[in-house]
Amino acid sequence: MAEKTDSASAAVTSEPKRSWGDEVEDETPEEPSASTTESELNVGGLAIDENKKFNKFLDEPEDSNIKAVTSGDTPYTSASTFEDLNLSPELLKGLYVDMKFQKPSKIQAISLPMILTPPYKNLIAQAHNGSGKTTCFVLGMLSRVDPKLQAPQALCICPTRELAIQNLEVLRKMGKHTGITSECAVPMDSTNYIPIAKRPPVTAQIVIGTPGTIKKWMSARKLGVSCVKILVFDEADHMLAEDGFKDDSLRIMKDIERSGAHCQVLLFSATFNETVKNFVTRVVKDYNQLFVKKEELSLESVKQYKVLCPDELAKVMVIKDRIFELGENVGQTIIFVRTRHSASTLHKSLAELGYEVTTIQGAQKQEDRDKIVKEFKDGLTQVLISTDLLARGFDQQQVNLVINYDLPVKHENRTEPDYEVYLHRIGRAGRFGRKGAVFNLLLGDMDKMLMEKIERHFGTQVAEVPSWNSNEDFKGALKAAGLL
Repeated sequence: MAEKTDSASAAVTSEPKRSWGDEVEDETPEEPSASTTESELNVGGLAIDENKKFNKFLDEPEDSNIKAVTSGDTPYTSASTFEDLNLSPELLKGLYVDMKFQKPSKIQAISLPMILTPPYKNLIAQAHNGSGKTTCFVLGMLSRVDPKLQAPQALCICPTRELAIQNLEVLRKMGKHTGITSECAVPMDSTNYIPIAKRPPVTAQIVIGTPGTIKKWMSARKLGVSCVKILVFDEADHMLAEDGFKDDSLRIMKDIERSGAHCQVLLFSATFNETVKNFVTRVVKDYNQLFVKKEELSLESVKQYKVLCPDELAKVMVIKDRIFELGENVGQTIIFVRTRHSASTLHKSLAELGYEVTTIQGAQKQEDRDKIVKEFKDGLTQVLISTDLLARGFDQQQVNLVINYDLPVKHENRTEPDYEVYLHRIGRAGRFGRKGAVFNLLLGDMDKMLMEKIERHFGTQVAEVPSWNSNEDFKGALKAAGLL
């Protein structure tokens, strides 16, 4: 058994040029900045060079599909137990007693020695959703802090407030016995708002937050970075993408560099597209890397289905009469939609049919979003409709069903699927190898074409539910997924 929370929440919603990830506290919501173009990008720049030296001391766990490439001559030995990592007794207590871990997961066994062994090289790491990435960087941050120094020593930057809050909860649980202090740097809701000028300087040893707020605290000289030893980007592909938070992320990295701090950079995500991979390798020097083959990224424990629907009403009927009725005892369900408008329309349709559902999207107030997430995590609500705000990193063990009411597409080209978002969405089900099912509701030729592209991209054949209005067909699908 490995960790209970994984990295990951949110890709940009389908309304172009809006940033749900980080709204500036006393200004209008900030937009992801269009940064300098990387027109000369050499696609495939981060493909693993087979001629590079694989460190012979790095024993990969059995059955691991993770490729490890190390730079330099530092020997790394895979950790079969947490004791192999020379962690403090306080941290071990947090792992065993509070987190209830037994041994490192595959990704933890390989990456933690790389993170924790001097000379503390940078790391670019990609691994399955639900594989234990959060523990890797949280443990890395907790291990590097000097408890006697009351100043920020570790920074973790996330694309959404939901993911930042979730990561902080994991950190506080894991570090419960260490006495290490932490703070969340996310936009405040209106009731707790304090102007930046009136804030005391940050003394917390670990700061986890969203890029706009962290950059703002740094610009106002409230968050000093001269003692920062480790900088983590969670969902790094989105943090460094052109349509994500590239400018803010780079500015934070440059400010830390300018302060003279020797800082280890860790980039974690389940997905890295080729453009981002190439860019990352220019920005981060002298790094070790971990990668998973693209076709092995789709989760084996999650059974994917496609359902051809004749019209929009049929999609609603499939959810109500087939999936909800049959799946009411199999756990919680997340329904992903493309736009905020779709979210509210679907919510209204299901509510009128007597179903209790909650909806989350970026235009809601922060306190409302927090309340909706908490109620779902506490099991008070069973069905959550979401834009891609929660596609990444949202961890809820009881989610066994994901419904793609709309398939995710790229903003700049609606005929091209967003493969990374698709992978993140289906990763919400079947956390840590548990059983899960994904139903893709397809409408017309465009959706069929998008689904075919997704299948080709991941080298997989998604099973078709023969008839959208057959109870037996859906029952068979849920049985095959191990949910009935």
